[in-house]
Amino acid sequence: MKLNFIKNKKIITPLILGIFVIWMLFFDANSYLYQRENNKEIEKLEKSIEFYETEIQKNTQTLKDFSIQKNLNNYAREKYHYKKENEFLYLIEYDTLD
Repeated sequence: MKLNFIKNKKIITPLILGIFVIWMLFFDANSYLYQRENNKEIEKLEKSIEFYETEIQKNTQTLKDFSIQKNLNNYAREKYHYKKENEFLYLIEYDTLD
């Protein structure tokens, strides 16, 4: 009886094919689950690449602006409230809450 079951191609072929598909989808090193995780990671890394490329463009423009000493002084005065030695600095803050 056991030999007839193994020799029956109508039963054994779908069984082997099913086991193979389940193995490839879930247990193999290149399974669908791993591929899906890797694709998500790739998408995340591509988004970060785009972000850093835009930041590089912004920073190169800022460096070009700082190449002129006058612009550097103005930036330091406005952003970091730097002042010259014999100079007073008055900061006026507005309350924007209505």
